[in-house]
Order: sequence, then structure tokens, then C-alpha cells
Amino acid sequence: MFKVGIQSISKSVQRTGCLKLQPAAIQQRFISSSSKRLLPRIGGGGFNNNPSARYTFEEAKSGFNTSPDAKSKYVTAALAVGGTILGTHFVLNRETREGGLSPFEAKYLNETFTWLGGGLATVTAFSVGLFRSNVTARLMSMNPWAFAGISLVGSIGSLMGLRSVAPDNKGGKTAFWFLFNAAQAATLSPLLYIAPPALMVRAGLYTAGVIGSLSYVGATSKNDTYLYLGGPLLAGCVVIAISSLIPMFRVGAGVANAASNVSLYGGLAVFGGFTLYDTQRILQKARMIEGGAPIPYDPLNESISLELNFINLFIRILTILMNQQGGNRRR
Repeated sequence: MFKVGIQSISKSVQRTGCLKLQPAAIQQRFISSSSKRLLPRIGGGGFNNNPSARYTFEEAKSGFNTSPDAKSKYVTAALAVGGTILGTHFVLNRETREGGLSPFEAKYLNETFTWLGGGLATVTAFSVGLFRSNVTARLMSMNPWAFAGISLVGSIGSLMGLRSVAPDNKGGKTAFWFLFNAAQAATLSPLLYIAPPALMVRAGLYTAGVIGSLSYVGATSKNDTYLYLGGPLLAGCVVIAISSLIPMFRVGAGVANAASNVSLYGGLAVFGGFTLYDTQRILQKARMIEGGAPIPYDPLNESISLELNFINLFIRILTILMNQQGGNRRR
């Protein structure tokens, strides 16, 4: 029991590390020597008392225009989400389980996804709050690397606390859950300074489609179909973390680009695979609890792995969309 708990914490910490070591395309945008000059100018707040110089959500609303071109992009995003769900089902889910989920399995999975939705909503709310109050801009203008380090330590510390608190201690567990989501928000809030709001909405839709379709496949596939992926995926996560670090050192442009692509596109495969694996692992645990195994009933803990998958996929999909937008502008 204790060994299983340690392994669960270790895997989650690995994925949290992969989140902090984000794709180099985004790292270089908001953790760079120019961030001290850039953030005060676009953040406003304590750095610039001129209201016209502040970047606010009122100005960001222009990203949500209703032009025909914008509408077509939103429709394309919605169709892509639906196509992803259908395509993933027919490609990966050729052998479905007989009889569907038991009532207990369905309940456990539904509660897990309820916590997942609550966690993502909390991260979004905290990120917007940090952005609008200019807390992120102030901290990053002082020392961007210290800011990244503090958010990493906060994520790992709150995650370990969350995993260690018993499910019966709802107050303590919920407190650590809020701290964990606040740490994720601190990590993600700088993206609000560099990514257009409409692009972030599209990235969120695409990510929801990927997570939803892969979770559906994992839930409706035969038992234990994807549980063998745990070891290879953890090894892949280590490779992603290492490749994310390489561009930070003085290496050739070719090596840096190759490492960035491994982190970016390899991360899509790794965290997509983790979604399949985690869904089936959650259902396996539900069956064990239903069978009388001495395992705590804790859907909140289970939701953390899916939340990390979502955030890691979101960052990479957003990076790809930003790269595409930059390429279109250069043309």
C-alpha cells in the first residue's frame, strides 16, 4: 500500500516536472533576458501608471471578434474536436468491453472528471486573477527564474501534501488542492501576456477534444488494454524533460531545434498516452475498491493526473498554434 502511494507520487512529480520544463518555443518568450523590459510595458499595473499603456482584458476582447474569418476558425475548432473524438474511437477502440461500466465504476469515473473540471476552472480563475492584478508581471520582472523555481517547488510540495492527506480529511485535502491549482496558475499565467485570447480558446477546445476522446477510448476499451503503457510513458516523460532542458544551454541551432521538436511533438504522444493509461488505471482501482481491496476511495487524487495531462497537452497545442500563426505572419 505504501509502495503504491510512493509510486503514484513519483509519477505525478515526473509529470509536474515535464509541465515546468515547457517547450522551448514558449520558454524563450517569457523566461528571457528581455522579460524585465517586456512585462512592465505590457502588464501595466505597478510599472506604468498610464492607463492607456496597460494591457487589460477589455483590450483583449478584441481577440474575440465576430468576423466571418473568426467564426470559421471557431467552427473549424469545434469540428476538429468532434472529428478527433470519432476518429480516435474508430482507430483505437476496435475492441470494446462487454456490458459497459458497472454503476460503481461509472460513479468513480464521473466524480474524478468532476474534480478535473473544478481543477481546470480554478486554474483558469487564478491565472486570470494573477494576470489582471499584475502579480505575475511584478514577480517575473524581478527574477523570472526565481518565479519559475518557486512555482515548481509549490507544485511539488502541494502535490505531495495532497497525496499524503487521507480522503476523510476533506478540509486539509481541499486546501492542498487549492494550493496545487494556484501553483499551476502561477506557471500558466505568463501565457496570457504572449498568446492572443482567441488562440488560447482554440487551444483549450482542441485539448478538451483530445482528452475527451482518449478518456472515452480508455473507458470503453477492454480492461487492462492500455495499462502496460505505464513504464514506457514514464521513460518518455524523462526524455521530454531532458529535451526541454537542452535548448537552455549553448548548443547548436540544429540540436536546439531537434530537442524542441522532441519536447513539443513527443510530449503530445506521451501525455496522450498517459490519458489512456490513467483512465484505465482509475477504472481498475474502482474495480478493486468495489471488490473490497483496502484502497481509499479518492477521486480527487485521481483527477490530478488527468489535470496534469490536460495542462501539458494544452501548452504544446498552444505552442503549435502560435508557431503556425507566426509562420503565417512572416509570409
